[in-house]
Amino acid sequence: MELYLDSADINEIREVFKLGFLDGLTTTPTFMHRHGITDIDGTIVELSKMVPVLQIEALGDTAEEIVAEAHRLLDLGLDKKKTVFKIPASIEATRACKMLRDEDIMVNIHLVYNLQQAYMAMSAGATYVCVLVGRMQDQGYDALKLIEDCVKVVDHYGYNSKIMFSSVRHPEHVKNALELGAHCCTIPWKVMRQMNTNNFTEIGTQQFIAHTRQMTMKIRDAMRPGVNPVITLNNTVNEAIVEMTKSGLGAVSIVNENGDIAGVFTDGDLRRKLNEEGQKLLSKKMKEFYLYEPLSVDADDLLKKAASIFKEKQVDNIIVLERRKPVGMLDVQDLVKLEVLD
Repeated sequence: MELYLDSADINEIREVFKLGFLDGLTTTPTFMHRHGITDIDGTIVELSKMVPVLQIEALGDTAEEIVAEAHRLLDLGLDKKKTVFKIPASIEATRACKMLRDEDIMVNIHLVYNLQQAYMAMSAGATYVCVLVGRMQDQGYDALKLIEDCVKVVDHYGYNSKIMFSSVRHPEHVKNALELGAHCCTIPWKVMRQMNTNNFTEIGTQQFIAHTRQMTMKIRDAMRPGVNPVITLNNTVNEAIVEMTKSGLGAVSIVNENGDIAGVFTDGDLRRKLNEEGQKLLSKKMKEFYLYEPLSVDADDLLKKAASIFKEKQVDNIIVLERRKPVGMLDVQDLVKLEVLD
């Protein structure tokens, strides 16, 4: 099924066609008016240089006027092998279609509301027969049945026309087009963007990213640059609070006279001990407390190890070491931001 963009937004068109696989662009005077375009001819020429195939209106009250308008537009420098002229369905449209097709100029008969109109367009040799599904449904028509019938007629009688599914309002319409065997679908960018969106896909992708990071990313690469809150055994609780505040973390590493890890002091320790000892706690030194071996990882460990500790121990901070010396600290939120933890 051919894939067209339905738009008149120059910037949008430029970006979307960077995808590299769209077959062409459909646009209308209504779209151009909506985007404040006043130089229609200039815009058409610009668009023709941006897209593989451009489908534009050729309007007129008679077949001769429609054909003349198509020739006028071609004279602007359009390539007839890359230009399709859209003509609203009518008896004059079918006559104009035959005249243009005799010149090997491509035609799209659109605003087709019933199978009889589609049949006349096919008989006249229309390159495309276009059903405006969303608009028809708004007006109470069974547009999907019409698409199905048109495809059957093309297949049964061997017409060369392609059935175009247009006025697409949502991704379900694209599914309808595929299931009904439409030969072409022209889609607004806001709908096209949604077609690759699925919550389960996003969840699965994030899981793959999280597991890949856990298995390939080193802890040193996840640490906050330049953040390593450290105090000595001779520092006071008050000094520990200052270091915690400066670092933005909820813990500080405690080192001995050799700079090796000796313990950790956390905001949880602070709350508990303040409740027990009151304000006099602030002047106490770290060496006055019973210190336990803190949870730690090596800077060259994989992130998987830290993730396991966070999950198993339900802590907020893990000290990062190199040869027993603290070089940083991981906060559980660091892994949340990396989407390694929920």
